[in-house]
Amino acid sequence: MKKVLLAATLAAATVTTGTAFAQANDTIAKVKAANKVVMGTRESSAPLAYTLGNNQFTGYHVELCQRILKSVFPNTPVEYVAVTSANRIPLVQNGTVDIECGSTTNNEARQKDVAFALTTYVTEVRTAVKNNSGIKSVADLNGKTVATTTGTTSVALLRKNKRAQGIQFKEVYGKDHADSFLLMESGRADAFVMDDNILAGLIAGSKNPKDFAIVGETLNVEPIAIMLRKDDPKFKQAVDDYIRKAMKDGEIKALYDKWFMKPIPPKNTSVNLPMGKILTELVANPNDKPAEAFNNQ
Repeated sequence: MKKVLLAATLAAATVTTGTAFAQANDTIAKVKAANKVVMGTRESSAPLAYTLGNNQFTGYHVELCQRILKSVFPNTPVEYVAVTSANRIPLVQNGTVDIECGSTTNNEARQKDVAFALTTYVTEVRTAVKNNSGIKSVADLNGKTVATTTGTTSVALLRKNKRAQGIQFKEVYGKDHADSFLLMESGRADAFVMDDNILAGLIAGSKNPKDFAIVGETLNVEPIAIMLRKDDPKFKQAVDDYIRKAMKDGEIKALYDKWFMKPIPPKNTSVNLPMGKILTELVANPNDKPAEAFNNQ
């Protein structure tokens, strides 16, 4: 009897392990088994993804993902997990979140660890400063303190830029984008280098938006996309199919207009960033190419 019970236990364990293994890179099976889908998102990446408090998240990418998940997993509850620049990739890899809907750049290095849906936003890395700082270009950062967010690539891009050759500056890091902006706003940093949409969103939500400006040369063009687990073509195809249709029927343009051109919560101010040429072209001809494909042309 003990041998029979042991064999049954081992068989059950094998089935369970096999199921878990099968679901490791099968998001659709994992979600169905758990009867919930977990969305990773950001707390201070307005207007793409940000919190209104009390575990309420909103923004361009949050709403787009909500629509995608409702289509792929109808009547399935969505659980939200706040992620950071530092932990977002590991949390996708280990299955803590099923889909990451924030402000993540699709690049070749990250493609080794995760997958990306079709590009749904394109940002330019630039610099936010106080209007009275006197900073107008990369050259003006010489001798200054530059803030950026832990886990992002912005300062590395600044150092590699040919316009920064011979320039010396000190680096300080915020734990998230709101913290990085506060470093600049409070005078602990002279500038904050980050994606222009994030800078615009933080400025729009600040106490005195007219006190700040986005200046200087474009340091990099970055395709921003929804992040997925690697080697899960079935789920990626489902997400891409929704995005492709949304681009074709005008849904993406309407969402963009809502989040970038009209007043948004919580302060009902507008980011006022019209859709750029590159994203307009991507809406007409979608792709999931990494940043290197945009910056090596």
